[in-house]
Amino acid sequence: MAPTLKGSFTVRFLLDVLTQQHVLSASQAQVMLMKEETQRLRVLKQKGLSTQTTRYDVSPVEIIASFHEELADGQELTEHLIMQYFAEAIEMPFEVIDPLKLDYKLITQTLSPPFAKKHIVVPLRVEGNVMLVAMDNPFDIMLVESLRSLTQMPIQIVLAAKSDILKIITEVYGFRRSVTAAVQDLGHSADLGNLEQLVKLKAVQEIEANDKHIINAVEYLLHYAFDQRASDIHIEPKRNEAVIRFRIDGVLHTVYAIPKAVQPAIVSRIKTLARLDIAEKRKPQDGRIKTDQGTKEVELRISTLPVAFGEKIVIRIFDPEVILQDLDKLGFFPAQLEVFQSFISRPFGMILVTGPTGSGKTTTLYSALNVLASGQVNITTIEDPIEMVIENFNQTNINPKIGLTFASSLRTILRQDPDIIMVGEIRDKETAENAIQAALTGHLVFSTLHTNDAPSTLTRLLDLGIPPFLIGSSLAGVMAQRLVRQICPHCIRDGVMSKEQRELLQIEVPPGRPPFLPLKYGEGCAHCRGTGLLGRTGIFEVMPLGDRIRRAVMAGSDAGELMKLARQDGMTTLRESAIKKLAMGVTAFEEVVRVTAESW
Repeated sequence: MAPTLKGSFTVRFLLDVLTQQHVLSASQAQVMLMKEETQRLRVLKQKGLSTQTTRYDVSPVEIIASFHEELADGQELTEHLIMQYFAEAIEMPFEVIDPLKLDYKLITQTLSPPFAKKHIVVPLRVEGNVMLVAMDNPFDIMLVESLRSLTQMPIQIVLAAKSDILKIITEVYGFRRSVTAAVQDLGHSADLGNLEQLVKLKAVQEIEANDKHIINAVEYLLHYAFDQRASDIHIEPKRNEAVIRFRIDGVLHTVYAIPKAVQPAIVSRIKTLARLDIAEKRKPQDGRIKTDQGTKEVELRISTLPVAFGEKIVIRIFDPEVILQDLDKLGFFPAQLEVFQSFISRPFGMILVTGPTGSGKTTTLYSALNVLASGQVNITTIEDPIEMVIENFNQTNINPKIGLTFASSLRTILRQDPDIIMVGEIRDKETAENAIQAALTGHLVFSTLHTNDAPSTLTRLLDLGIPPFLIGSSLAGVMAQRLVRQICPHCIRDGVMSKEQRELLQIEVPPGRPPFLPLKYGEGCAHCRGTGLLGRTGIFEVMPLGDRIRRAVMAGSDAGELMKLARQDGMTTLRESAIKKLAMGVTAFEEVVRVTAESW
């Protein structure tokens, strides 16, 4: 229930709370109090509002946070931190709102947009018979009474940052308003026939009520996906509704459930932007959109698929800051990076990167090619499809329907005076033979295979019918990789590895050492949505082809023997790389088991 509070929500009151908790010194608080009005005007200016505005009240928290005060522990006194200290002082719960865990129906059916925005309040959830609502001002007793009367339920206040609440109000009501209006007015989309359309997204605050509703809904959806760091958007028709899901750090999260009638219109809008045939719903189609995310351009790859209840669409988001990274940011250990850099520094030869779909191979290859790109070299890629358009590369999209395959494209590219070639995937003997021939004739060739580890790549080439002497003479190196989720830095904790965990990882404790090995884990917080994991990094198995391995390939050795020789030559396996990342506190035990399960 909402407790009875004494006081008023002012800058002076909040500064008193922070000084009593020893967050700020008395002198710091005095300076802030003296500059209160100046900071209020500065906040208004930063938000692009006039000093006479009556539509936006600058809160005491915003004023204090605008000083960007550094605390004794080095942290900046942010809006979230102020609210957290305030909540502790008045013994109220505080939450960093996770938009993916909200009940959007509860929000939109409980409060009108003007009411929510005016009072800075949003319903979070119902627990038992109590409705939890997020507010930034717990002293607004009249608001609590209004909510109790409106909902006919007991109200529990949960403190939250004003910026979080306003963001939820904008996103939820904006998207829902567009979808609801579209049920009555589906509108029409203009056909954009450019080779590659730059879709200029408006800022959220610029979207007007009289715009076409479906256009608005799609723009809100893309803004939301960018904000949540989604790599994929799934729009899936069901029997009675449509579901929108985001893939974040490799895991799918349900975001919206929308009326079934609106889903085809949203799909048609996206297909139009991607230059696809909106009338063709029986066949899968692929396209792409270039759009903007703030100050940078982002590639969106569109794939449609007819399913039981309509047409499903998946949008893959290619952020250049993710796809093109410095090699030392990918997750290599220093020794591994040194070996991989020796591969790509060669004037010719073939470099193979292996791993399942979604293991980060494209990011590794693009990042390596970007390192090599200059005005002195011709880099040409053959892809299916082109993952992301990069100006420094000459990129070719294969099209088997017209006979443009990996193998035929590679034959043509060899007449284009290339220095460096990337073949998206070696799928058959002909492509493998052409890639090897290119490597043997003075070209540096990059490609991928689907194998579980680096040594298995060599036996896979043998299985394709490639003679051992060609493998040994053309390959510069092989690398297997996976992606593991990282422990959330905001809730990382110290723990101890159990006996069962040690046995599963086959870790032996040296004699004389205590059996309690340290282990980091994520406790779960709002930043990581309670998972304890945030972001991803690579683990690698980098295998150079030394003389012993080349001789073993010539002798027809199996993958097990090649693995043994590679480890003797100093190669760190995927499993060993994952365990090292575990010991360093980078990733979690469950992630090590998940991504290296085939190694047990």
